[in-house]
Amino acid sequence: MGLLTILKKMNALFLFLFLHTETRFKLNIWDVGGQKSLRSYWRNYFESTDGLVWVVDSADRLRLEDCRKELSTLLLEERLAGATLLVFANKQDLRGALSKDDIREVLALDDIKTHHWCILGCSAVTGENLLTGVDWLLDDIAARIFTAD
Repeated sequence: MGLLTILKKMNALFLFLFLHTETRFKLNIWDVGGQKSLRSYWRNYFESTDGLVWVVDSADRLRLEDCRKELSTLLLEERLAGATLLVFANKQDLRGALSKDDIREVLALDDIKTHHWCILGCSAVTGENLLTGVDWLLDDIAARIFTAD
């Protein structure tokens, strides 16, 4: 369980958001997958990207270094320049999962100066912090886009 579970949970959250707010956003959400065989295709989705949601399995310590390298490489992409970055430290409901602060350190998020970013611990199963993360992402994107005009 990971991004797909989050997207399913967020589908209900987005419906709630759009029915209960005056602000309207057009969201294109792509689950491009993290498997190594799919990573070469990621570039096909970068055009006009204002926000990036990076989901980390907080219980999978063995893949965190690979996760750090891929994120660092991704943030160098010219078409993602300035895109808002939301990092979900998923599976916080599991015993032994690394905390969001541990994930922040492993991913070297404090070294990122080219993008606005936020990390939140979350659970795709319970929905914990998903709405908070989406709210932050949309607020940050709106602030960047509307103040840039």
